[in-house]
Amino acid sequence: METLEETELCFPQLLNSSCRKTIHPHFKITLISILLSFSSLLTAALNLLVIISISHFKQLHTPTNLLILSLAFSDFFAGLYMFLPILLIDGCWFLGDLMCTLYDYLGYVIASASVGSMVLISVDRYVAICHPLHYSSEITQKRVQVCVCLCWICSVIFQSLILKDVLKQPGRYHSCIGECVVFINYIAGLADLTISFIVPITVIVVLYMRIFVVAVSQARAMRPHITAVTQSGKVTAKKSEMKAARTLGVVVVLFLICLCPYYCVELTGQDKFLNASSAAFVLWLYGFNSCLNPVVYAFCYPWLRKSVKLIVTFQILQPDSSEANILKKHS
Repeated sequence: METLEETELCFPQLLNSSCRKTIHPHFKITLISILLSFSSLLTAALNLLVIISISHFKQLHTPTNLLILSLAFSDFFAGLYMFLPILLIDGCWFLGDLMCTLYDYLGYVIASASVGSMVLISVDRYVAICHPLHYSSEITQKRVQVCVCLCWICSVIFQSLILKDVLKQPGRYHSCIGECVVFINYIAGLADLTISFIVPITVIVVLYMRIFVVAVSQARAMRPHITAVTQSGKVTAKKSEMKAARTLGVVVVLFLICLCPYYCVELTGQDKFLNASSAAFVLWLYGFNSCLNPVVYAFCYPWLRKSVKLIVTFQILQPDSSEANILKKHS
C-alpha cells in the first residue's frame, strides 16, 4: 500500500509535502501532448515567418506593418509559451518555484502586450479611415516605434506590480511541492482584468464601430461618382486602406472570440467550477488565437505570401534581397 501511495506522488521521497500526480489514461496524455506540441510549434513557425518578412524587406517597413510586427512577436512568444505546459507531467511541475513564477509572469506579460498591440492597430486604422488627411503626419514611423516600445515596457511594469508578491517570494502560495499555480489577490486581479481586458476591448470595439460607420458612409458617397473618377491613384490608396482595415478587423474579431471565454470565466469567477477538459479548452482557445493571425495575413496580404516564398526558398540570403519589390503585383 505504501509503494502504491508513493508512486502517486510527484516527489515520492517527500511524503508529507509532495503534490499528488493527476492520473489520466496514457493515450489521452499522449494525444494532448501531440496536439499542444503541434499547435505551439505551428504558431511559433507562422509568426516567425511574419517577423522575418516585415523585418527583412525594407518595402514593408510601414507604421501599420510595424504594429503587425509587434503583434507577431507577442504571438510568437505565445507559441513558445504554449509549448511549456508539456513539461507539466501528470500535473507535476519539476522545474522549481522560481521557473514556475517566471513562466506565469511571462504569460501575463505576453498577453498584456498582445492586447496593447491590438489597441494600437485599432488606433492606426481609425486614423487611416476616419482622418485620412492627417494620417501621414500623425502616424509616423518614429511615433509608432515609440508606442510599440511603451506598450511592451508598460506590460512588463504593470505585470510586475500585479505579481509583485509572487515575484518577491516564488512559491509562497503553493500548497505542496510540485505545484505550479499563480495566485493574485482580489484587488490586483480586478485591476488586471480592467486594464488588460475591459478598457482595451472597449476602446477596440468603439474605434471599429466608428470605422465601420465611416466606411459605410464613404462607400455610399463614392458609389454615384465611381465611374467619373479619373485620379485612380487616390482611389487605389483608399481601397488599400479599407482592405487593411477589413483584414485587421477580422484579426480583432477573432481576437475577441478567442479571448472572451477566458476573461468571462475570470470575470464571473466560474474557473473553480470548470472541469479539467473545459478549462484546458478555454486556455487552448486563448493561445490558438496567436496561430490564426498569420493565417489571416496569408489569405489577405499578397506581400506575405510572396515574402514567405522568398524565405522558404532561401532567396532572402541573396545580396540586396531586402530591396526586393515585394508589393509589386503580378501582371
